[in-house]
Amino acid sequence: MHRRALLGGAAAFGLAAAARAQAGRVEQWEKPRLKFAAIGLNHGHIVGMCNALLRGGGALAKFHAVEDDLAAEFQRQFPQALRVADERAILEDPEIATVASAAIPDERAPLGIRAMQAGKDFMADKPGATTLEQLADLRRVQAETGRIYSIAYSERLDNHATVKASELVAAGAIGEVIQTVGLGPHKLNPETRADWFWDRARFGGILCDLASHQVDQFLHFTGSTTAEVTAAQVANFHHRDRPGFEDFGDVMLRGNGRSGAGAAGYCRVDWFTPAGLDVFGDGRLTIIGTDGTIEVRKYADPAGLPGGSHLILVDRKGVTRMQPGSIELPYGRQLVDDVLNRTETAMSQAHCFLATEITLKAQAMALRIS
Repeated sequence: MHRRALLGGAAAFGLAAAARAQAGRVEQWEKPRLKFAAIGLNHGHIVGMCNALLRGGGALAKFHAVEDDLAAEFQRQFPQALRVADERAILEDPEIATVASAAIPDERAPLGIRAMQAGKDFMADKPGATTLEQLADLRRVQAETGRIYSIAYSERLDNHATVKASELVAAGAIGEVIQTVGLGPHKLNPETRADWFWDRARFGGILCDLASHQVDQFLHFTGSTTAEVTAAQVANFHHRDRPGFEDFGDVMLRGNGRSGAGAAGYCRVDWFTPAGLDVFGDGRLTIIGTDGTIEVRKYADPAGLPGGSHLILVDRKGVTRMQPGSIELPYGRQLVDDVLNRTETAMSQAHCFLATEITLKAQAMALRIS
């Protein structure tokens, strides 16, 4: 029970949505393009990750988990997958091209290294590493093996409105992006949390865990290839019975921007989403450009329109509001393409590692408010 998944909050929401969507999205492929496996099911994000690969033409062949309860739930979601008793049955299988993992955060990088050294590409839940030392090892092994180490930043890659925002920014709809403001509040649901969730050494700290999403989005939308942390702070304002826990954090960022003229970023994350909201958190992203703004209300529009994936575009022509829930989520297809073609269409390796580096540096330098 100490390693059980985070089945409350985001995990529960993702499990239900993935179950509803799985069958129809896989039928487009007449035959599998590659086989993949899952190792480590300790966060419910693993369902969305596997579904992304299935949408991309992958076939889920095997999975490994030491926890019987997590394995039973996963097999209910994916009855086609064979449970194996040892990860070596996956890592030593020449037919498995890719391994997906939502293991306990501090176990992801070591597992990814073992997978890459076994000739597999790797898809990690965020955070993809919990220390700068782990990141250094990842960079070294990835360079040695030439394998892919991708981090599934679901707030950007698995949300229709955020994907639409990427399309609009790429098309120049708001001009040059000069700032992003990313807010990532979450529900705590303490009764659902495993012991490791409260252990900073295991989850890496609130910025390492939650703010990794916002750092990824800052780099992506501003087009920054270099960045630095100008300020960071964390706190445990309310959960005094858990002295090692952090329930609030924020970060200020500076990047070179797409044109090299510079860009600014602000990220705020917390565990204070009220119980009255019917989703795990009111995640929002504001993208400020020289010719307009985009606001993404990812999961809810409180006291507004129902449903999620809301996007509000304000430009020189006026205000446009949309819920682009029918557009493709391309990450899984692109990652399968990259595995097959040895390309970087889903996420460049440089971006993946830079987002992790900036997040870990923010966590390491954060002033703790007491």
